[in-house]
Amino acid sequence: MSRKVLVLNGPNLGRLGSREPDVYGATSYAGLVESCQSLGRQLGFEVEVRETNDEGQLVRWLHEAADGKIPVVINPGAFTHYSYAMRDAAAQRTAPLIEVHISNPYAREEFRHTSVIASVATGTVAGFGLGSYRLALHALAEELPAG
Repeated sequence: MSRKVLVLNGPNLGRLGSREPDVYGATSYAGLVESCQSLGRQLGFEVEVRETNDEGQLVRWLHEAADGKIPVVINPGAFTHYSYAMRDAAAQRTAPLIEVHISNPYAREEFRHTSVIASVATGTVAGFGLGSYRLALHALAEELPAG
């Protein structure tokens, strides 16, 4: 039996492959989607990958996850550092929520060193490129009961 997992992506992540490839790599957003869905199938998850540049949409998706007890992997993008609305929505989680970042925020500009999401997340994975998503999905597989 497959269990649903939402992989939520914030602003500019739909531009993977063309956006600062020296920081974010050369894999396209479509490549990220395929990678997450493929690994999800191996782990027994039905992975739905979503992306938006809209803070309100991310909040609505977090509410959907909380209401449905759906585990979440989230890359909030720039919202990581200042979206208290998204933090408050994430705090309502009813299943594990793992924050991911492609780059290591602590190795970048100082404004990226603060995450308002981290304190309400189950955990954070950062700095492993798109591998951060794979590590987060593996962590969910360990965290969630079978079936």
